[in-house]
Amino acid sequence: MLSLVSVSMNFVGLQVLQEVSLTIPERGVFGLIGPNGAGKTTVFNLITGLVTPSGGAIKFLGSRIDGLAPFRITRAGIARTFQTIRVFKEMTLLENVLVALGDHRRYRAISALLPWYHYWDAERHERETACALLGKVGLAGKADGLAGTLSYGEQRRLEIARALATQPKLLLLDEPAAGMNSAEKQQLMEEIIKLDEIGLTVLIIEHDMRFIMGLCKEIAVLNFGRLIAQGNPDQIRRHPEVIEAYLGSGNGSDSGQVIS
Repeated sequence: MLSLVSVSMNFVGLQVLQEVSLTIPERGVFGLIGPNGAGKTTVFNLITGLVTPSGGAIKFLGSRIDGLAPFRITRAGIARTFQTIRVFKEMTLLENVLVALGDHRRYRAISALLPWYHYWDAERHERETACALLGKVGLAGKADGLAGTLSYGEQRRLEIARALATQPKLLLLDEPAAGMNSAEKQQLMEEIIKLDEIGLTVLIIEHDMRFIMGLCKEIAVLNFGRLIAQGNPDQIRRHPEVIEAYLGSGNGSDSGQVIS
């Protein structure tokens, strides 16, 4: 579904990514991990068009997307959440999701003045769709409440609902479990598994290793802008370079030590 081919990124002489090649097949939940500053969010920014790579190519469903405007990449089928929450706090949860549904609207605002037009049916359908998306992330009962009144974890789930409203084929989640307690993380894990079951491909950045190891069937690891490992959770937790990246080389760790 997605491939990065020798992608590099330089910021004012600082090399943030060094010829990273990564392949994400269709269907499944995949993890992207690494220590702070490894370049994980930069990868997401490149995939979604917020920045353009200094070198290499990014392909989605066989077509190059590097250099495209973010809205075109969204329309192609890629959606994301952000490390820093970006909900409209003075709007209701329903309104937050309706904003994201707007890109798929098939009518113009002036249609509301024409009573014989299908505007009102379409408007009702959008509201039903938005409520259904809120239900998928456990927020159906709060549709009419202000987003600013939600807990931190609930705001993160609202972001996921809004991303789903763009009808993506690939969903990028940047630290979705940050700020959540154990119960919220378990609920989020169950919701992501459901997304996988309906055919959505999910790529996750996450620092909670227990969360990522229990959810992803394949994980890629970045360190200092370089891809150092890719494999299933068991391979990753025992990989010598991954252990060194997380625990350091002077702690007596060896290739048999497990990162849990």
